[in-house]
Amino acid sequence: MEYAALRDIEILFGLALVTVIIFRRLMFPSIIGFLVTGVLAGPYALGLIKDTHQVEQMAEIGVVLLLFTIGIEYSLKELMRIKHLVLWGGGVQVGVTIVLVALVGLVFGVPWKQAAFFGFLTSLSSTAILMKLLMDAGEMDSPHGKICLGILIFQDLCIVPLMLFTPFLGGAGNGLTGIAIVSLKALAVVVASHFGARFAVPWIFNQVVKARSRELFILTIIFVGFGTAWLTAQAGLSLALGAFIAGLAISESEYSHQVMGDIIPFRDAFMSLFFISVGMLLDPMTLFKHPLAVLLIVAGIVVIKWLVATGASLILQFPPRPALMSGLMLTQVGEFSFVLSRAGQQYNLLSTEQYQIFLAASVATMALTPYLIKYAEPIANRVSSWLPAMLKSGNRVTGVSHDRFPMEDHVIIVGFGVNGKNLARVLNGNGIRYIAIETNHHTVKSERKKGTRIIFGDASKAEILSHALIEKARLMVIAISDATATRRVAAQARMMKPGLHIIVRTRYIAEMEPLYQLGVNDVVPEEFETSVEIFSRVLRAYLVPHDQIDHCVAEIRRDSYQMFRTMSRRHSHATGVTGYLSGVELGTFRVHSGSPIDGTLLKDGLLRERCGATALVIKRGEQVTSNPDPIWKFEPDDIVLVLGKSDQLVFAAQLFES
Repeated sequence: MEYAALRDIEILFGLALVTVIIFRRLMFPSIIGFLVTGVLAGPYALGLIKDTHQVEQMAEIGVVLLLFTIGIEYSLKELMRIKHLVLWGGGVQVGVTIVLVALVGLVFGVPWKQAAFFGFLTSLSSTAILMKLLMDAGEMDSPHGKICLGILIFQDLCIVPLMLFTPFLGGAGNGLTGIAIVSLKALAVVVASHFGARFAVPWIFNQVVKARSRELFILTIIFVGFGTAWLTAQAGLSLALGAFIAGLAISESEYSHQVMGDIIPFRDAFMSLFFISVGMLLDPMTLFKHPLAVLLIVAGIVVIKWLVATGASLILQFPPRPALMSGLMLTQVGEFSFVLSRAGQQYNLLSTEQYQIFLAASVATMALTPYLIKYAEPIANRVSSWLPAMLKSGNRVTGVSHDRFPMEDHVIIVGFGVNGKNLARVLNGNGIRYIAIETNHHTVKSERKKGTRIIFGDASKAEILSHALIEKARLMVIAISDATATRRVAAQARMMKPGLHIIVRTRYIAEMEPLYQLGVNDVVPEEFETSVEIFSRVLRAYLVPHDQIDHCVAEIRRDSYQMFRTMSRRHSHATGVTGYLSGVELGTFRVHSGSPIDGTLLKDGLLRERCGATALVIKRGEQVTSNPDPIWKFEPDDIVLVLGKSDQLVFAAQLFES
């Protein structure tokens, strides 16, 4: 049928919209909605999708993109910090799980080869589901998040030997010699992919960024990610492992955060297809035919994997709380177990009925994962309180990733042209910390060599602003020439941190109204400031005295900016006390030696009588005094926060000058 693939995608996404909305209203996680969508649309229920294989292929793209973004977030240095988890934690978890499940199978009379294969299927956990949920919860950098990541990486590495051993258990293949040859081949491809991407990727991105084309940049991301994944798949490894290697290579470059911002929308769309495709494999009648068997298998999988993964973490001397939490999160069956189970069917290690029972139990463990993550902490706290003292002595910590520029209460400068550099220079001179964001890679490279705290990327992307620590920033200055991009950045920043003070530089006065509508606090139009500079120079040419020029400038600015502030207040939604402060401003002044206010007392009323302003806060050295006493004596270098109307602040400034 013509456009069959397009029709199938439209059906799945349309059904998912309805299903996920219903499940979200019922307070169920989105993943369960996607799984149910797959069950309904699959061949065993409504039969809306005829070619399930095509959907599965597109779902694999979601897994590839997920591992690609995980690789970007975790650089090689980060991976080296948790190498003990990958090798020892993952090794113990996979090995012991296989042995325990095989022993349980032997107890129930299952042949040893089949019992061992059941151990293969159970030992793997879902990288796609667990990493997605941990990323959404912001727990990737937590101790239990790092434990899960390390063990999952080892599991992904184990897919190749497990796939190679499956024919051996089924009585086919070339024995151990064939396994060794393919394993060496796979290892060679991993090493080649890593070093090729390590040196080739930075060069490729440098050439692409010079073209200043966003489309070309996105195409390069897809080429590198999918190319490396395809290469590793040719050697018998998983696509996901190759994508992870590509992500690690990109993580070392300054473009990594922009790559994240561009690829995440694609990842989220295809990841939903992955969960739908898993649901499509399941025959819902299996749950009615064998409810007790499915329930017992689910309980057995959860208990065994929790105990083994927790034990592996405790062996590595992790404290019981993160060990128990990570163990509980790793209890689901992984997506690669489905690939392995199909291979088992080919070699008669699984019957069709056993496959469906295993599939039903696996989907059930996946559906339980959001709840296990939600309640992992209280369960871990309760269980750890019951453990003997000898098991509570864990003191190992994971290498928690640190921000490249750790800071808070800083300024974010968007655009590092003339305005941005001048602002940075003044901020440095006054000891105020900042992070700059710039899309010109030449500027980023040259400024980084000077030690400037600067990030390459588009500030309208949430990932870029998160890396600039917007949640800890006090103020943002947007100093770029593109009016459309300025509005996108302002809207994104206001959404991410409603209380952030945003100052925007724009070219024309006509651009101010839309910016105030977006919630920008202050707008400085170049058109107006240029006119001020022009008339001040004209007056100087006619030898008009400087004080008279300054008075004219102050008067023009006062009247015009008062009009601009009226525009701002018209779009302001201030409530509470701030709603009563319209028309007044805050100004900060330093007391200079010999100024009219130097040596006077607050109760003398000089500030109030001369200009009508009020002193709210006074800073002397490191001491900050709010609502100062009337007997306060002004001294040189005191910094005074003054409240008043704009014209009152102009007169107040004269009292502080010598």
